[in-house]
Amino acid sequence: MYFVDKFMKYISYFTATILMLLVLLIVYDASARYLFSVGSTALQELEWHLYDVVILLSIAYTLKQNSHVRVDIFYDKFSLKTQAFINIISIVFFILPLSVLIVYIGFDFVTLSFIQNEASSNPGGLTHRWIVKSLMPLAFLFLSLQSLTELIKNIQKWNSL
Repeated sequence: MYFVDKFMKYISYFTATILMLLVLLIVYDASARYLFSVGSTALQELEWHLYDVVILLSIAYTLKQNSHVRVDIFYDKFSLKTQAFINIISIVFFILPLSVLIVYIGFDFVTLSFIQNEASSNPGGLTHRWIVKSLMPLAFLFLSLQSLTELIKNIQKWNSL
């Protein structure tokens, strides 16, 4: 449990670094395009790929921080025990099954991309598209690990109240 939380903390540092690089890349790309009329398809695709890294690798950390999207109209008014119970149910019946499904399907998705040596269809685009596609099953593997950690925490909370 402690290992997963710590690991997700380091993943969040990594994504924050990628986000800073993404901002610098966008500033450079926009400046080059508008000031010097120079553009690059590869740079624009790299922006999207870095954006994918930030979004996908932040999913598990967002769950860890309890910052994910949910309807708080009723949830905030419930007792801590009821909140823990709702968290347990949502993890067991929604987050974990969906995560396992995406990891399972995503493995074949990445494998096919790798075998085909998939690249951008745009002239001057990036090659090795399987690298960015591999982030999807990886991100949901991380989400599964964090969900199990949150499940244990919520079971302990529910039992102690």
